[in-house]
Amino acid sequence: MSTPFPFTAVVGQDDLRLALLLNAVSPAVGGVLVRGEKGTAKSTAVRALSALMPGVDVVAGCRFSCDPAGPDPACPDGPHEPGAFETRPARMVELPVGASEDRLVGALDIERALAEGVKAFEPGLLADAHRGILYVDEVNLLHDHLVDLLLDAAAMGASYVEREGVSVRHAARFLLVGTMNPEEGELRPQLLDRFGLTVEVAASREPDQRVEVVRRRLAYDDDPTGFAARWADEESAVRARIVAARQLLPSVRLGDPALRQIAATCAAFEVDGMRADIVMARTATALAAWAGRTEVLAEDVRQAALLALPHRRRRNPFDAPGLDEDKLDETLEEFGGSDEGSSDDDPDGDPDPDGPGGGGQPPQDGPDGDSPAGDVPAQGEPSDDGQAPGAQGAGEQSPVRAAEPFRTKVLSVPGLGEGAAGRRSRARTAHGRTTGSRRPRGALTKLHLAATVQAAAPHQRARGRSGRGLVVRRDDLRQATREGREGNLVLFVVDASGSMAARQRMSAVKGAVLSLLLDAYQRRDKVGLVTFRGSSADVALPPTSSVDAAAARLESLPTGGRTPLAAGLLRAHDVLRVERLRDAARRPLVVVVTDGRATGGLEPVALAERAARLFAADSVASVVVDCEAGPVRLGLAGRLAGELGGTAVTLDELRADAIAGLVRDVQGTSRRAA
Repeated sequence: MSTPFPFTAVVGQDDLRLALLLNAVSPAVGGVLVRGEKGTAKSTAVRALSALMPGVDVVAGCRFSCDPAGPDPACPDGPHEPGAFETRPARMVELPVGASEDRLVGALDIERALAEGVKAFEPGLLADAHRGILYVDEVNLLHDHLVDLLLDAAAMGASYVEREGVSVRHAARFLLVGTMNPEEGELRPQLLDRFGLTVEVAASREPDQRVEVVRRRLAYDDDPTGFAARWADEESAVRARIVAARQLLPSVRLGDPALRQIAATCAAFEVDGMRADIVMARTATALAAWAGRTEVLAEDVRQAALLALPHRRRRNPFDAPGLDEDKLDETLEEFGGSDEGSSDDDPDGDPDPDGPGGGGQPPQDGPDGDSPAGDVPAQGEPSDDGQAPGAQGAGEQSPVRAAEPFRTKVLSVPGLGEGAAGRRSRARTAHGRTTGSRRPRGALTKLHLAATVQAAAPHQRARGRSGRGLVVRRDDLRQATREGREGNLVLFVVDASGSMAARQRMSAVKGAVLSLLLDAYQRRDKVGLVTFRGSSADVALPPTSSVDAAAARLESLPTGGRTPLAAGLLRAHDVLRVERLRDAARRPLVVVVTDGRATGGLEPVALAERAARLFAADSVASVVVDCEAGPVRLGLAGRLAGELGGTAVTLDELRADAIAGLVRDVQGTSRRAA
């Protein structure tokens, strides 16, 4: 077994280390979500935490880690006789993003269950993590069906396995820790709320600190065992402090002044529900115990708010997480009372040097584009070269803000796909309604009971059946085929040329695209953004699961110049070709946002229509959002949609009330093209 990097050797990342230590002191805090860029020691710190956790007393021989002081009466390995127990280190169980449902919750031996009526159960990762840590790296990429199982277990403290009338239940209470890179997509709100604390991490910009990071990492890679031995004393000191804080925790008093501050803070930041208040109370109590105090002070409440509230006050996926610290201080001051016991801890009124703002951290010192051209009001259509009147240089105008987003209905891809689980288009999935059966390919995961019995029934006499049991063999088993929803690749192709440069119109266009991005976030799609203006097209954002990254690129999008529509379509077609090689199962939906005009070169409209026919030849589902304005309409966007084999819709028709017939149009047109 490899030697983990010592927790106390992690350089910087004070908030991350404090949040993990508070959960070690009080697992009731509810876990930690660590958000940050790659290469910031997120996984290293989490994996190092398990070495600091106190040992766990378990019933000897129990696969479900029952507490000998109060064993689970419904434990599948029970009932347990009092007496024999053993102490083992706390486990840290890692849940891979690509794990199967059976690996997470456990699996039943279906053949024995049918033939013998025996509940032969193999525990999964939830059983292994009971009374320990369940760690999910890249938790934002976890499939929805696994997220649902995690939510159930976190809410009920137990895991249930139900298969064809056979039921198994076992306790599953664990400390949930997740790490994620926000650039790869966000978490579902339900799972986000289940994490007690959240921490934002980033690499230090201080050269000396970066040097120390490299120095320690190289020393660890050269000799992991020797490096860990040099930090053994610091590790032991922190481990002893965790034990002492756990023992002190029941004696910590959460007074009415602190409770009022907690309630007022949660109300001031408009968090949903009451979970935030409870988590803040538990976190403030753990902070006091970690500092060696028996009274919760105002600084504990403040630190608890900074850890427990940022991810609970977000209103939509495009709001940046965080907390207004000035507003927090004003709220705490307004509702603060006299902190009883503060004079006993420090007669001078200074914060405890061992508190969260002082020496409460583990020891650190060990042995070893172009700029915008400014706002140029567009007072009419641009000239033939795509340059708005009064524009400077190449006609580029400063970015405009998007209009307020609105609710849209789904634009789905026709047919039946087999892509990643999501909420947009119909697909064959591991979860959903049962539509039929087939012979299993590899391990059986979802038994179709009726089809299995039907396959086995004709052979009972030949197999010498006697008695009531059904003689079932491997060849009789049938896998259930199910239909659910998949996520798609929604590729936006946005016209940012001079013909779109009227500020009011571009604001409405950005608002429409932002609305569709919000819909893509909710439906678990990947998104990409291609823009065209001037003389070329650019991939502003390669296909990604980070919808808020697409929103940020859209917000800063400048406009002006010619309209190379053909170049934009060809670049989008190339993006789809590359993505098809990377993920052939994920079907695309192309959304072209343009007024249909094309300039530059010879016969620009004909070139654009020729490029559009490439999408029709590949049967790619497409929608053209017609942005043409003014009393005289040329209908070029409609012609483009016809060449794409898709449909055209105006900005007004994108709204939920007017879009009902659009899905049928997209599907019908795509079928005709096929």
